[in-house]
Amino acid sequence: MDASAEAGQRATLSDYLAAERALLAWIRTGLALMGFGFVIARFGLFLQQLQIAQNASSAQSYGLSLWFGTALIAAGVAMNLFSGWHHLRLIRTMDLGHAARPHTTNLAVATSVFLALVGLGMAIYLISVRGSPQSNSRNDSRNMKETTMITTTENGIISIPSGHSVDQTVEKLKGILQAKGVTLFALVDHSGEAEKAGLKMLPTKLLIFGSPKAGTPLMLAAPSVAIDLPLKILIWEDPEGKVLVSYNSVTYLQERHNLPKELLQNISVVESLAAAIAK
Repeated sequence: MDASAEAGQRATLSDYLAAERALLAWIRTGLALMGFGFVIARFGLFLQQLQIAQNASSAQSYGLSLWFGTALIAAGVAMNLFSGWHHLRLIRTMDLGHAARPHTTNLAVATSVFLALVGLGMAIYLISVRGSPQSNSRNDSRNMKETTMITTTENGIISIPSGHSVDQTVEKLKGILQAKGVTLFALVDHSGEAEKAGLKMLPTKLLIFGSPKAGTPLMLAAPSVAIDLPLKILIWEDPEGKVLVSYNSVTYLQERHNLPKELLQNISVVESLAAAIAK
């Protein structure tokens, strides 16, 4: 009688397989939590890179996403450890022929509550993040004009919005060139010439400047660069009334004429000049 009762208490193969399936299910859940936590942890970095790509004036910190992601990863690790420990304990109990405790749902309930709290926190956090850049952009627009760099890779022209009129920007560039001892070879007033011909054209002026000391070594290394020298800066107004400062990209000139890298500093001055007069 006792032997038959004891035999009835011993676990069968299906019991072991059921325990193994439960373990694998918890492992999958733990791995999913760790993977999702990693994505959340890197989400802040993604937002910062997105701001940089949009040329935001100041990249905002998104450190809370790191803590949310770390919490999910830690929860996944703890879940795998606990489920492994619970599985070993259950197997030992079945091996001894003892009756296993009824299955409890404490771990599942605790996991669902934890995920709900994390999800609620992330929702609140994302709503606050969404409103922050908008307010910052409004404040920035009140204090300064947009200084986003617009690059057209097809023709190698870089345009920077200027905070002044065309004539003011031209005078500012002329003053900087004179102070640095850089020769202004020509100032072509395209809009002025158009007006003389009875045509209407928005203010457009081209300044051609340079230094033989800087340009000659470039032309000796790559004679074809003479077609793009002296350096040029175009100051013009678009149909929307925005004044732009345009110039040839240094990278574009290097690739077009195969210029040596050690001589690029001779033409990179155009970038600093354009940035200075656009302020």
